Amino acid sequence: MSGVRGSLQTLYLPEEEWANDEERREAVGVPEEVGFATKGGLARRMLSRAFGAGVPAAWVTGDEVYGNDGKLRRWLEARRRPYVLAVARSHPLMAALRCKRAEEVVAEAPPEAWQRVEVGAGSKGPRVYDWAKARLPYESAEGRAQWLLARRSVSQPEELAYYRAYGPEEATVEELAKVAGSRWSIEEGFERAKGEVGLDHYEVRYWDSWHRHITLCLLAHAFLEATRAAANGGTGSEATAPGKRGG
Repeated sequence: MSGVRGSLQTLYLPEEEWANDEERREAVGVPEEVGFATKGGLARRMLSRAFGAGVPAAWVTGDEVYGNDGKLRRWLEARRRPYVLAVARSHPLMAALRCKRAEEVVAEAPPEAWQRVEVGAGSKGPRVYDWAKARLPYESAEGRAQWLLARRSVSQPEELAYYRAYGPEEATVEELAKVAGSRWSIEEGFERAKGEVGLDHYEVRYWDSWHRHITLCLLAHAFLEATRAAANGGTGSEATAPGKRGG
């Protein structure tokens, strides 16, 4: 088992406090072959295993840590894997033959570029935002394109979020918006896993122990979600409804 643990690393180790502290690593049993890896690098490893195992995934989405990682974006593009990844407002882009910040590009969008889209149910009702996209002049595989996607609050228009997107040329604003909006349900899933199966309730002090705890919790959570979906007619709609929990 020790020969493969390095390739299965999913726990982020801060470089100075952990990855380069030999005494601390030895005390908790971090395998010698496990070195420092960025969160984007860990994402590539996990996605590679998932894709290799045939896990169905139409899109990849994530927060700014992943969207600002150019290596991760290019890795996904090379595999023709569509994504919608959040980026910082200062994210640099080529537009109109010069480099601009994401917020500058969005500020130039005409009023008719914005489209109101509901992206799912939230804790206070439907989540509705204004969305706009602009195609980016980057080279992509045939039939593929890249965009800057922006989300604007309806009640507070000064609140904006920005995304880099890559996918089929015919992808619509609504489709990209719903991919970006799916992160809410992912966060809900993590919160349910914490509350229902104790995902974050551990007092382990060893590398193997942490991985065992997380693996068993996620397995238990997957079982509960599948059972809940089956009890609700196989649609899973009730499983993601805010405020509802299974028995």
